[in-house]
Amino acid sequence: MTHSAALISTDELARRMGAHGLRIFDCTTYLRPRPEGGYRAESGRANYDKGHIPGAGYLDLGAELSDPASDLRFTLPPLEALTRAFAAKGIGHGTFVVLYSHASPVWATRIWWMLRAVGFDDAAILDGGLDKWKAEGRPLATEATAYPPATLTLRGRPELFVDKNDIKAAIGRNDTLTLNALSHEQHTGNGGVTYGRPGRIAGSSCVPAASLFGADKTLRPIAELRQAFEGVGTAPDKRVLVYCGGGIAASLDAFVLTAVLGHKKVAVYDNSMQEWSNDPSLPMETG
Repeated sequence: MTHSAALISTDELARRMGAHGLRIFDCTTYLRPRPEGGYRAESGRANYDKGHIPGAGYLDLGAELSDPASDLRFTLPPLEALTRAFAAKGIGHGTFVVLYSHASPVWATRIWWMLRAVGFDDAAILDGGLDKWKAEGRPLATEATAYPPATLTLRGRPELFVDKNDIKAAIGRNDTLTLNALSHEQHTGNGGVTYGRPGRIAGSSCVPAASLFGADKTLRPIAELRQAFEGVGTAPDKRVLVYCGGGIAASLDAFVLTAVLGHKKVAVYDNSMQEWSNDPSLPMETG
């Protein structure tokens, strides 16, 4: 397993089950491609009800942790409202939170990044997620878990998320790298799901989130992760702004850069290509 204090193995979680203050959450959402382009978001609650890690609650990103006033999908809510929502779910001072998802870790890392934005750092990603837990024949439960509300104080880090103006201002800057977490074919505009205009934000590089984990859903060895990011020009003294389709896959790149590789200047473009590619005034490239 790639070492990081923000990663927990299935073995370690199994040993800690039932510990005081432990809060486990299934964070899964599914994206179903639409014929007209983009995705349809589907809650993972039905899959949670069929079988989840015992004692795990469910966090519904779209319904509970996104801004209802936004026309875009999964937009970060105001940090005060987000803090209240997390506290209502049982996340607060004195708790240790383990986040996991099914099929891809990006849903868990998105919520991990959101927790960091409100100033909560006692959270870890289950390496391998539900897929690895099930592959190892570990127990599952079908009864839902709801934790008692907790007390959580906002210690906001709004700089962990950026908007289109920040991305536009970064174009051409030597001290900032804009990084695409979508696939290489989406980056070049030669295939894959599009959110509007095909291609990438002008001047951006690409490290696909899907390339950062293996078939068992665990993160790749740290040497491979470091090579992937250094290969596109990341450096500890550079600011890195990560984007994708809607700020979800980007959170895995951001997690690896921050929690595994130790970078300090990383932010996620919240609305990403669903916003950028549909604004003709914002520059894009293909090829």
